[in-house]
Amino acid sequence: MKNPRKPILRQIKGVDHLNVERRIYDLGLPHRAVTVYCYLCDRSNKKGECFPSAKTIAQDLSLSRRTVFRALHELLEKGLIEKQPRLRDNGGSSSNLYRLTDVPKEVDNNV
Repeated sequence: MKNPRKPILRQIKGVDHLNVERRIYDLGLPHRAVTVYCYLCDRSNKKGECFPSAKTIAQDLSLSRRTVFRALHELLEKGLIEKQPRLRDNGGSSSNLYRLTDVPKEVDNNV
């Protein structure tokens, strides 16, 4: 049976994720952050947006929710993703919207 998922690395709204696979490793990120970033790339739409819950990410990647939260925090700190809270119609919380940004072309090796 074919896997219906999109390729992990692809062109999204001017963000060149085909070249990400090399540059992402130059940022000195822990493997958990790289793994979660690739997951978000895989789940994102053409605008580079997706909204999986931390629980879903954790289950799909066999990580703890706490590890997912750490990885998301590291990606936010490096500017690789943006996070926007989402609310339900009744005012309750929903999963966050994550927007992918480009990996910096020039990497400071002192990071």
